[in-house]
Amino acid sequence: MARSRLRRQRIEIVRSASVRFYGSLNDFLPAARRQSTLICAFNSSPSVKDLVEALGVPHPEIDLLIVDGQSVDFSYRLRDGDRVAVYPLIRAFDVGDTVRLRPPPQTEPRFIADVHLGRLAAYLRLAGFDTKYRNDYPDGEIVAISASEDRVLLTRDVGVLKHGIVMRGYFLRETQPARQLVEVLRDFDLGTGAAPFTRCLRCNSRLHVVAKNCVQHLLPARTRECYREFSRCPTCSRIYWQGSHYSRMRLFIETAFAATMRSSRP
Repeated sequence: MARSRLRRQRIEIVRSASVRFYGSLNDFLPAARRQSTLICAFNSSPSVKDLVEALGVPHPEIDLLIVDGQSVDFSYRLRDGDRVAVYPLIRAFDVGDTVRLRPPPQTEPRFIADVHLGRLAAYLRLAGFDTKYRNDYPDGEIVAISASEDRVLLTRDVGVLKHGIVMRGYFLRETQPARQLVEVLRDFDLGTGAAPFTRCLRCNSRLHVVAKNCVQHLLPARTRECYREFSRCPTCSRIYWQGSHYSRMRLFIETAFAATMRSSRP
């Protein structure tokens, strides 16, 4: 009887692969496992995407996978003894005829920020970048919008980036909003092409220049006396002018762009 049960038992063959993460991808690993070769055991034949995400690295951050010297995509099925090298976005040199896993850069950057990044969303709009944000977005809706509208999903939640339909995504390493702005400007190479003060900070729409006589009945008395140039949001009707806060906001944006130039990633 016992022998019969033993015969029916499935024999699992344990295989293993070695995995090495490079550059910024080490940010997702525990300190003791960074910059080292990891030996990973598996029983069946998992995809390389499943393996690297099980180790903590979300697929949108990966640009290149090399297995035993050959470029592969996320669907590659691991075999016993495979040596896997995983790279982030590589800008510094030509990687030749390889499978690039991250989509090409957008002609016009578009972002969606998760519910914890409201201040960053406002800063990106201030800098002129199309950034969707709502403080009650459920994760599923953020993921769906990112995929359907081809928007970069900005988040501090690694799990959100692991949804299979997310093609463009980025995990914010910084926790302070002003530093997060510098991080996004740097990592998405947004040093040129910015158009500060052209988007509504409340709803993200592009502002339209409007004649003073069209809005003066809506302005405070002192504003009517001191200012001549105005813009208006076509969605929420909020009115903007270069008030006392303008110089401070412009200095903030200029400082962020200057910091971007000084702190580029290798």
